[in-house]
Amino acid sequence: MSRKNKNILIIGIAGASGSGKSFFASKLQSELDQRSLFISQDSYYKKQSAVSLAEREIVNYDHPDAIDFELFVEHIKTLKSGRPIDQPVYDFTVHDRKKETHKTDSADIIILDGILLFVAPALNELIDYKIFIDTPLDVCFIRRLQRDINERGRSAESVIKQYLNTVRPMCLKYVLPSKQHADYIINGENTRLHLKDILSLLKQKGYHV
Repeated sequence: MSRKNKNILIIGIAGASGSGKSFFASKLQSELDQRSLFISQDSYYKKQSAVSLAEREIVNYDHPDAIDFELFVEHIKTLKSGRPIDQPVYDFTVHDRKKETHKTDSADIIILDGILLFVAPALNELIDYKIFIDTPLDVCFIRRLQRDINERGRSAESVIKQYLNTVRPMCLKYVLPSKQHADYIINGENTRLHLKDILSLLKQKGYHV
């Protein structure tokens, strides 16, 4: 169903893998009185059903080429116009999108989360307010190691190998430099301290929080 409200706000939360983006996005969304929507960049990894699982396992998922920015931008434009999208659903266990999609309605405030949000110019232009979570990389690595072992069933060896081969190099090349586009930079070790500041800014923009 299309929304009549044209003052839809897009908030982008970027930072290194393990910086605390999703945690901050969740806390922010829980504080919003009006209807909000959360969308992760991870949903927009490119479809790879045409290649084998072995080939998918060695893809550099931290490089901008791994993201279907064309579809991502199209969907954000659609949501910003107040119309719904058929959001892709990504399966990390097989490194590919599922066949089914998720019907997603627009909302007054749309929160985006992803390491490369501020890298693609076309997407960058659609984000009204950009927040960068700045966290020391050693802390990011420990968080990522714990998450991938506990939540994604990976071995410590595989996580370390991927971190050294692609995650850290791509972070230094793409993610950290994109901080220059941020409107607000948050200390990722104390994100709770910044939540009130962001909520105050939203109030100033006329959003009820």
